[in-house]
Amino acid sequence: MADMAANPHADHWPPIPVRAAGKSVSAVLRIENRRSTLRAQMLSVAAWLPATIVYAVMLLGVSFLLTALGPHAHDVAVREMSTNLHNLAHGHVVTLVGSAFISDGGHVLFWLPGLVCLLALGELIWRSKGLVVAFTLGHIGATLIVAAWLTTALKAGWLPMSLARATDVGMSYGAVCVLGALTASIPPRWRPIWIGWWLGNAVAAALSADFTALGHVVALLLGIALSIRLRSILHWTLIHSLLLVVGSAFGYMVLCGPAGPAPTAGAAGALIALVAAWILRSRDNAPRALTGRSAFVPQPAQS
Repeated sequence: MADMAANPHADHWPPIPVRAAGKSVSAVLRIENRRSTLRAQMLSVAAWLPATIVYAVMLLGVSFLLTALGPHAHDVAVREMSTNLHNLAHGHVVTLVGSAFISDGGHVLFWLPGLVCLLALGELIWRSKGLVVAFTLGHIGATLIVAAWLTTALKAGWLPMSLARATDVGMSYGAVCVLGALTASIPPRWRPIWIGWWLGNAVAAALSADFTALGHVVALLLGIALSIRLRSILHWTLIHSLLLVVGSAFGYMVLCGPAGPAPTAGAAGALIALVAAWILRSRDNAPRALTGRSAFVPQPAQS
């Protein structure tokens, strides 16, 4: 009573929010658990896709740096890193590596997600070493083959000499080679369609474009040839399928461009490949059928 008299408002004190405090603590714990789970997932992705992540970060870094330095710095970098005949003839072999980190068309944020999906699929199947081999084979191998063809064409007078200084940078040769190297992992019944579709589109684009499109055909063929030496997967998961869809859409944009030839060329190539595969299977099955029949030839009765 004395206490209440000393403090007449004691009976009006607000209750201690024990339950509310408990909810706040549990909410904080849930947020921390989600953050921990997210960090663990990010570390897991980084562990599975180190080459893809490092390359993507380097592409972003170079792009943002050149953008910050201004258009002149970008033009100088493109000129110095182009894998054209002029630079290669003067011993600028560093361009064979440096050109893969510089883009001369479209903002990097526009096409990088598609490239990441394509490279991530390759790295999940072949691991980092296989992805680096496939990308390097396409980027450097196709560049040197196209350079040899251009040298012959320029000496023969088939093409103007101005092409010796043409701009040629970007990751497209390597990306297309990775696309072709996925061939062995495509299920056998869909493999002829896959090969015919991409070759049809690539050849159609090469007939109506410059030497870069020819390099895409070379890179695609190199990737298809390499696929038989790389690891392959038998069972496709949902993640694999989603990466393939996005990566294939990116590959089509690289090969044909937004204003490239209609996909009828790819459809025609797929049809031709299906017919060729059917003919080859028929030839393989014919000797087996004859062998099977000879096994059931009646034998004369022995006395």
